[in-house]
Amino acid sequence: MKVPFFLILIAILFGAMEIDAQNYYWVAFHDKDNSPYSLLFPEEFLSSKALQRRRNQNIAIDSLDLPVNPNYVQQTLALGATLKHSSKWLNGITVKASADSFVEEALLLPFVKEVQLTKRSTQMKSAFNKFAEPECSGSDLDIDTAVYGESVHQVAQLNGQFLHNNGFRGEEMYIAVFDAGFYKADQYPAFDSLWINRQIAGIKDFVAPKENFFDGHYHGMSVLSIMGGNIAGKIQGTAPKATYWLVRSEDPGSEFLIEEDNWVAAAEFADSVGVDIINSSLGYFTFDDPAMDHTYDDMDGKTTRVAKAANIAVAKGMLVFASAGNEGRENNPWKYIISPSDGDSVIAVGAVNKDGIPAPFTSRGPASDGDVKPNVSAMGWNTIVQRSSGTIGTGNGTSYSSPVIAGAAACLWQANLLATASQVKNAIERSANLYLTPDTLSGYGIPDLKIADKILKTAIFEDRDTSETWLVYPNPASDYIVLQKQKITLNKKVQIAFYSLDGKLLKKEEKNDAARIMLKDLYSLPRGLLILQIISDDETETLKIAISP
Repeated sequence: MKVPFFLILIAILFGAMEIDAQNYYWVAFHDKDNSPYSLLFPEEFLSSKALQRRRNQNIAIDSLDLPVNPNYVQQTLALGATLKHSSKWLNGITVKASADSFVEEALLLPFVKEVQLTKRSTQMKSAFNKFAEPECSGSDLDIDTAVYGESVHQVAQLNGQFLHNNGFRGEEMYIAVFDAGFYKADQYPAFDSLWINRQIAGIKDFVAPKENFFDGHYHGMSVLSIMGGNIAGKIQGTAPKATYWLVRSEDPGSEFLIEEDNWVAAAEFADSVGVDIINSSLGYFTFDDPAMDHTYDDMDGKTTRVAKAANIAVAKGMLVFASAGNEGRENNPWKYIISPSDGDSVIAVGAVNKDGIPAPFTSRGPASDGDVKPNVSAMGWNTIVQRSSGTIGTGNGTSYSSPVIAGAAACLWQANLLATASQVKNAIERSANLYLTPDTLSGYGIPDLKIADKILKTAIFEDRDTSETWLVYPNPASDYIVLQKQKITLNKKVQIAFYSLDGKLLKKEEKNDAARIMLKDLYSLPRGLLILQIISDDETETLKIAISP
């Protein structure tokens, strides 16, 4: 029997594809021995912004900050692989390599700890739309105010307007938005102010860097609108004056473990560019390849790579907010939170409506190790967002509740610049309405940022060193500060100097000694954290002071 030529051609082509098929692998290393880098010279491998955040929060430089040993990378790539990502935090690399020989050869290298398949090149992409919004009953809101428009409820539910009204709208705070795409975020009017005021710090694509960044999926664009959107009378984001990094770490067309590797790379990038807050309206539990699936036992906050990286990001001084997931309906076999929201240090965000009722789809806690999850909740049921159609409308999902709080947290942190990431997280949780009786749907409940602000200011005041001669207040300050003596001392003169964190002298004054000294007209100083030095006859005191807008 003669076989048609076109069938022979198809067979040849598919055979060639199998021979040339290349998969993606995670390659973990045992150590960072014999690295050319040293902790004594962190400026060789950490950016100035990353170093500044560590100084601000008294975070030590450690081995996690050291890059992956370049010799290990070179020897691994010499096996015929190409580099996709490198992770210093998890000490490994993601590579693209031939399916047959690479794994065996890589495992023979003495420094290789593990090789794991993260994406199979020949596997069909999933037809499942992982960004489909959960259906939920409810009507559009009908309140229209001059500033917030219909988004007033998602802001007011957290008492976010308290911070806005006091001048804290996210200025000088940097937020990284990890998502699947930012369709027309460069065109829609909701984002005009971000572009005009240069509040878009940059874009970064860890999936397909050569594609047009603003032609992709809409999901990240809608998420961004909840924090940074601004159309008077229609939508006002929870952090309209923050600065944003738009980061694509998610491939909306498929679901493989490599997307966790993308997330890890994105988090390390966020660290390097000085980001304060990460919002991740993404999560992982099942994949197109069932062999990669996570189990509920994996949701213990320290098993998945993405949870490990999220915890490290917090340890490096960032806040990480993550969607709890939309798997909570009774008929869903999973029901639980998804990673990285399970991370021990991550703020997992559940969804409620404007009345505080948990959405029927919101994923449930606790984490498999018993930790309270979600940590808190915000409006993710009929949230006001910029839609892909170009209109302002409503959307459902913990993808939308997470940025509500992430943006508000930027304003809270701006109002309390001396606070550490862990202090801000603690204050947000303690301010929530269910803090004493957390449950599996809303966690600690809905935060009240006015209460959180008071908690932070009290914590910062109590942390002061009472053995010092001078008490300085207010801190943060705007146009004046007061230096009040806590000890009885006699000095002829007191010299007062302000320095930037890198040691540059910004302002210097000399005052007669007194029990109480006021310094006015601080408007000439740059906004943000500064070093205040007080020199008297017998001692020198140095402390940090925050200058707010």
